[in-house]
Amino acid sequence: MSRWIPRIGRPVRRQGAQTYLLLMLLSFAAVVALTRLLLYLTGYPQLGGGALHIAHVLWGGLALFSAALLPLIYANRWAYPAGAVLAGIGMGLFMDEVGKFITQNNDYFFAPAAPIIYAFFLLSVLLYLQVRRPRQREARAELYSVLEGLEDVLDHDLEPDEHSSLMLRLDYAQRNASEPEIRRMADSLLAFLAPATSLAPDRPDVIERLLLRWNRFESAWLDRGRLKLALILALAALGLTSVIHLSEVLLATRTPGGLEGLVADLVAVGRVNSAAGLAWFSARIALEGAVGAILIVAAILLALGRERFALGLGFLGLLLSLAGLNLLVFYFEQFSSIALAALQFAVLLALLRYQRRGVRASYESLRRTSEAREH
Repeated sequence: MSRWIPRIGRPVRRQGAQTYLLLMLLSFAAVVALTRLLLYLTGYPQLGGGALHIAHVLWGGLALFSAALLPLIYANRWAYPAGAVLAGIGMGLFMDEVGKFITQNNDYFFAPAAPIIYAFFLLSVLLYLQVRRPRQREARAELYSVLEGLEDVLDHDLEPDEHSSLMLRLDYAQRNASEPEIRRMADSLLAFLAPATSLAPDRPDVIERLLLRWNRFESAWLDRGRLKLALILALAALGLTSVIHLSEVLLATRTPGGLEGLVADLVAVGRVNSAAGLAWFSARIALEGAVGAILIVAAILLALGRERFALGLGFLGLLLSLAGLNLLVFYFEQFSSIALAALQFAVLLALLRYQRRGVRASYESLRRTSEAREH
C-alpha cells in the first residue's frame, strides 16, 4: 500500500498559492456575473430539446474535472494558474445553478440562491485572506519553494530576480536548518546556482505588466489628493443611495395604501411569503439606513481632514455592507445588485490604498526629518 499511498508529511504552503486563489476567485465572480447577464439578455434559452436539457452545470463539471487533471498530469508550473482559472469557471457555473439543487421543483430562480452564492464567495475571500497572510519561515518550507523554482532552470527561463530569490531562500535554509540533510542540500544547491551564467532576460508576466501600467497611471493621474476627492465622492454616493432607498420606503409607509402596495409587490415576486420574510425586509431597510449614515459621515469627516475617524467609519460601513447587508440585498434584488457590490469592494480597496499611502508618506517624512537632524 505504501507504493500507492505515500506518507503524508507536514503541510507546506505552495509558493504563489495566494495568486492561484485570486485567479480562482476572479474567474468565479466573472463567470457568475456573465452567465446571469447573458441568460437575462437572451431570454434564458435552453440547450437541448424535448426531454433533453443540457444545463450549464455540466460545463462547470467539465471545467472542474479539467482543473483537477492538469496538476495530476503535468509537472510544469503553468498548470497551476491554468487549473485555478478552470476551477473558478467550473465553480461559477456549478454554483450558479444552486437553486436547482436545493429545491424539489428545480427552481433556478429560487430567491435564497443569490445570497447563498454570495456567501460562498465571501467564504472563499476569507480563505484567500488567510492564505495571503505572511507565513512563518522555516528551512524545510524554503527548500520546497526552491525546488519548485528550479523548474525555470530546466526550462532556461530563470530571470535575475528569481535567481536572487532562490539564493536568499537557500541561504536562509542553510543557516537555519536543524537537520543536516537539509543543510547539505542547501549547500549543494547554492554551489549549483551560484555561477548564474545562463539567466534569462527579465520578462514581466501579464499580471506584472498590468501592475506596472496601473502604477504608472496612479503616479501620473491619481495622487493622494485626487484619490481623497474620489473617495469622498464615492462614500457620499454610496451613502446617499442607501439613505434615499430608506426614505422611499418610509414615504411609502405614510402614503395611503403605499405600504400595502410595497408588500404586495414583494409577495408577487416571491420575496415575502411570511411574517419572517417581512421582518427580514425590515431588517434590510434598517441596516441599509445605518450603513448609509455611516458612509455619509465618513465622507464628511474625510472632507474635513479627520482622516483617522473617517477611514475607520468608512471601513466599518463598507464591511457591514459587504458582509451583512448585501446578503439581504441579494435575496430581495437578486443579481441586479452585483454591480453595486463590486463598486463597494472597489471603494474598500481604494480606502486601503489611501491608508497605506498615508502611512508611507508619514514614514518618509519621519525619515527625512531624522536625516536632517543627523546632518
